[in-house]
Amino acid sequence: MAMATPLDDRAVDELAEQFRGTVLRPTDAGYDEARTVWNAMIDRRPAVIAQCAGAADVISAVTFAREHDLVLAVKAGGHNAAGNAVCDDGLVIDLSPMKSVQVDPDAMTVRVGPGVTLGEMDHETQAFGLAAPGGIVSTTGVAGLTLGGGWGYLSRKYGLAIDNLRSVDIVTADGELRHASETENEDLFWAVRGGGGNFGVVTSFEFDCHEVGPEVVWGLLLYPYENAADLLRFHREFTADAPDELCCYAAIMTAPPEEFVPEAYHGETVVGFIVNYAGDLDEGLEAVQPLREAGEPITDLVDVYPFTVVQSMFDTEFGPGARNYWKTQFVGPLSDEAIDVAIEHAANRPSPETQVVIEHLGGQISRTAPDATAYRHRDASFSFNIFPRWDDPAEDDRHIEWAQSLFDAMAPYTMDGVYVNMLSQEGAERVRTAYGDNYDRLAELKAKYDPENLFRVNQNIEPAA
Repeated sequence: MAMATPLDDRAVDELAEQFRGTVLRPTDAGYDEARTVWNAMIDRRPAVIAQCAGAADVISAVTFAREHDLVLAVKAGGHNAAGNAVCDDGLVIDLSPMKSVQVDPDAMTVRVGPGVTLGEMDHETQAFGLAAPGGIVSTTGVAGLTLGGGWGYLSRKYGLAIDNLRSVDIVTADGELRHASETENEDLFWAVRGGGGNFGVVTSFEFDCHEVGPEVVWGLLLYPYENAADLLRFHREFTADAPDELCCYAAIMTAPPEEFVPEAYHGETVVGFIVNYAGDLDEGLEAVQPLREAGEPITDLVDVYPFTVVQSMFDTEFGPGARNYWKTQFVGPLSDEAIDVAIEHAANRPSPETQVVIEHLGGQISRTAPDATAYRHRDASFSFNIFPRWDDPAEDDRHIEWAQSLFDAMAPYTMDGVYVNMLSQEGAERVRTAYGDNYDRLAELKAKYDPENLFRVNQNIEPAA
């Protein structure tokens, strides 16, 4: 990539003239809002923000960045912890205005624009009793979540978001709009299913949907921390035989000061189980009953809820405006020794908002071959996630060091893979870890579709030599 050249006002004016959307410069109203992302640790000032109204705008913006040798970032939901949606001094392609959602209830498909959030997609699909597998926070962008793989409560039953992806429209580095599916540009379609934003800007996603809801069994169970070891061992055994319909996360967290928590436990460290059953309601209530009998919960919110409500249950806990640094790794069922290590470190969490979360995988996710998509680590039973969260910039080092300490202590018990969507700014070797044996093929496809590495403000896959 050539050295960046100074960007004069006339060039930006020319871009704005051919734009249907909005082109923002640092002095324009709305600029600061547009450069803000979910993670408050990220404070970057792009030279230009191109808020696209459609695919034609995306083509213009990609071409502009290439011709002017600009650093290029792509923002959809802006929810990723690494903050790669924005850059300093370059061009940000802001896809958030592109919010079309088209449901075909007969074909059981949905087509969404790249600015759509999970909550917005769910709102439309649930009108027809349908859902496409995604995450568990409604404000998450569909685009970024999907491009990295995309898992949530429905994934054990229906697979990852990419396993339900039928096709994409994508603007590649040469400014061409391509359609990619199992029968057209198949190699590109393979790459975007887990390869992140390395291969272009997706302007449309088409998903298969499934009959879900409108109500599902969901619940939050909280238990005293003194029983943490027994509870996490129970979670290990309970999830080993769980049906695909059942997804159960475990968390070490702070009990919130809410009415559903006894006052004596407000602000105390507790163990939580978060359970969802994507199937018959009576069968779901029966399936989760052993969880409700695992000791004596201080809070039991297991019940039948609208799926759209379930999808927004953690919007506040994972809302914007806080500082975040994530460390994660795939794991199998945790040994007793690993559980003891996690409990010891988690007892010293550096802030009440910090959580340690064991996300439940397996099921349908594991039945796809590891080389069928760019997302490789299909054999993982869980993802072990360390989620520090705080407000004071002066506390950055303390929280990052604590996360790294727990990560290092758990290293003997983890697998060789990591979920690319949960990487912070951790370097090239961790990106290789995310793709494992699929990395070399991705690097070859990167050389084909983006040989100059225009799309590099991401968890970057460098083009093969």
